[in-house]
Amino acid sequence: MDQATEAGLFTRRFGPPPGEGTRTVVLVHGLGLSGRYFVPLARRLAAGGASVLVPDLPGNARSRAAARRAPAVGQAADALARWHEHLSLGPSLFVANSVGAQVVAACAARHPHLVSGTVLVGPALEPGASALRLFGRLVADAPRETFSLLVLAATDYLLTGLPRCAASFRHALRDAAESFEGNLGDVHVPTLVVRGAGDTIASGAWVRRVAALTGGRTAEIPDAAHAAHYTAPDALSALIDEFTAGEPV
Repeated sequence: MDQATEAGLFTRRFGPPPGEGTRTVVLVHGLGLSGRYFVPLARRLAAGGASVLVPDLPGNARSRAAARRAPAVGQAADALARWHEHLSLGPSLFVANSVGAQVVAACAARHPHLVSGTVLVGPALEPGASALRLFGRLVADAPRETFSLLVLAATDYLLTGLPRCAASFRHALRDAAESFEGNLGDVHVPTLVVRGAGDTIASGAWVRRVAALTGGRTAEIPDAAHAAHYTAPDALSALIDEFTAGEPV
């Protein structure tokens, strides 16, 4: 793994450098977190020959200094696009978890030339759900995740800062109410929507709705919850390989 700051965003790199004939994959984390919880999946994708890049979004964790305050979802998407263009990556597969799916949907809608496909893992936040209800779902999901993930997440939340996490949550709620579904409808690339069978945050009905809006497909990973990419990286890597190969998922 190589690490560097690119266009203001702390970035982890795995596998060969991007180039012709190499699949480029960008992994986008959720609210208040960093790319660290994508490392298990990144290593598996890189072992299969992909060039994998994992940025910390602006205002989060080791990219905290890239934004004076928590950016709105659209602002984060534009920053992600600037980072992508700075690196001259070419059209890439974007894999996102949780609120990262809102950022990727906005990026695909605003900057479609950068995105060759999307994999949305536990997409959140679900439009129409209240902040209290969503918080309750998050609390219900925690016991279903591994202890190591909970420690990692708690460390990232503290590094990002709880006030910024709260502001990001408000921005994500506003985006879910006003823009998320519209952005999903503007995603015109192959899309796979993945849900851990034990996910209490992204419901089965919502995952099917996301797939319908994007014209995509769904898949479910047994024995996983909201962070299926962390607890079941082998299963998700296999799904991504099948998806990018155009095989049935």
